Amino acid sequence: MKTGLQQQAGLRQELKVNPRLYQAMDLLYMPLLDLQQHLKQELLTNPFLELIEPEEDEGEAEEVAEPQDLAEPEPVAEAEPEKTGDDDVDWEAVLLDGFETGGVREEHEEKEWHEPVTVLSRHLSDHLAEQLALLDLTPRQAFLAEEFIGNIADDGRLSCTLEEIRDGVNEVLAREAAARGYEGVLPLYPMAEIEAMLAIIQDLDPPGVGARDVRECLLLQLRAAGQAGGLAYRLVAEAFEELIAHRWSELSKRFGISPQAVQSAADEVAKLDPKPGLRFGGGGDDYIIPDLVVEKVDGAYHVFLNDANLPRLRLSRSYQELVRDKKRFDAESKEFIASKMNSANWMVQAIEQRRQTMLKVMHYIVDRQREFLERGVQALRPLTLREVAEAVGMHESTVSRVTNEKFAQTPRGVLPLKFFFSSGLSTSDGDDVSARGIKDQIEKLVGGEDPHNPLTDQAIVEILQQTGVQIARRTVAKYRDQLGVLPARMRKRV
Repeated sequence: MKTGLQQQAGLRQELKVNPRLYQAMDLLYMPLLDLQQHLKQELLTNPFLELIEPEEDEGEAEEVAEPQDLAEPEPVAEAEPEKTGDDDVDWEAVLLDGFETGGVREEHEEKEWHEPVTVLSRHLSDHLAEQLALLDLTPRQAFLAEEFIGNIADDGRLSCTLEEIRDGVNEVLAREAAARGYEGVLPLYPMAEIEAMLAIIQDLDPPGVGARDVRECLLLQLRAAGQAGGLAYRLVAEAFEELIAHRWSELSKRFGISPQAVQSAADEVAKLDPKPGLRFGGGGDDYIIPDLVVEKVDGAYHVFLNDANLPRLRLSRSYQELVRDKKRFDAESKEFIASKMNSANWMVQAIEQRRQTMLKVMHYIVDRQREFLERGVQALRPLTLREVAEAVGMHESTVSRVTNEKFAQTPRGVLPLKFFFSSGLSTSDGDDVSARGIKDQIEKLVGGEDPHNPLTDQAIVEILQQTGVQIARRTVAKYRDQLGVLPARMRKRV
């Protein structure tokens, strides 16, 4: 085998995709708030873009480029930039084909992302620290308490074992003692001191905080409610597995009481919160601003974009006048000007193209789901991304980007666009009904059943078949599980 450096000549075809293609993908994917922030950033970085003020005439706003296609605009004549070969790409065709160009993304153009700022709220750790500050703790206890708080998860439970807490604090204590010359002087934490601090933490609000599992969490809450000697406390403490399995008869024989008494105690346990820390969520509230609005006007449904607060962009007149003087700029400046000018023009067209694409997709969804808007979930028809893509003449992945993380305000409430998509089942008369509608029927059947004689999965199948829905028992069981509905045996009341 011959070693060393070698050179070989070869030919290959390669399509390098312009970064603006990926910008177009991102624009379709962005929800309303993200797009609003993105456009504001574009206004700051591109001097050839300016904001259309609300008080300006409609005629002035019409100067925004029409959404003919997503092709890159021709460079301005004054700058005479070098040809890059991007004009050979039909951007509208790429959009309709789902951005599948087979090219390689160029990494030289950096993109700056701005994460949305979350409004801070009171966290569980802050709530616990405030309570500990009111206690008369020694510095040694306070140090250990901080270690406990740092290991309590958002749901309020302890996320590690007592041994791990002991080893962690002792390691820090030994390291600090060695650094200060007190090695061997400061005593390490014994397990008894760790357990004593756990008891202090578990006495804090909310009840159940610091528990190591669900069972201990429920016991702490029952103890805080003054039910430490009651039947509910005994069931959780002594027969937790049988309790969550709803074995009322077995528990009644074991504790020498009636099945009704066992079930009554189980109802009290069901009212407790197995994750008490979540009421102190640290993420703040998530507010939904719909991207589209569907309104019924004179018996017809109309679709509007909720983009009143979205910056309306156009090419800056002042900068266009400035670049007309060709003698004022050198070659490098002309190239920069051409780049920014083309980018601004493309951005205006791409935003308008996004608007038209979203409206086109939503119009078809509304036409398809008109019965749902009139009568509710049970009238929701089966719908897939492929069906919408074929109807509007776009690629399936493009429709997916349009509907992802987007919301629509409808007469039936604010709904994610993905809500309108679901698989379907056949009926005896040849029509189709959506899986979401079937789930709604199952939920209503269970909600109206006799609690002493709940409907089995087979009974639900027979009821649905009477309405013309052909469905298997295993499908009913799957839908029931997705709805969080227990099996008939565990729903039965005695």
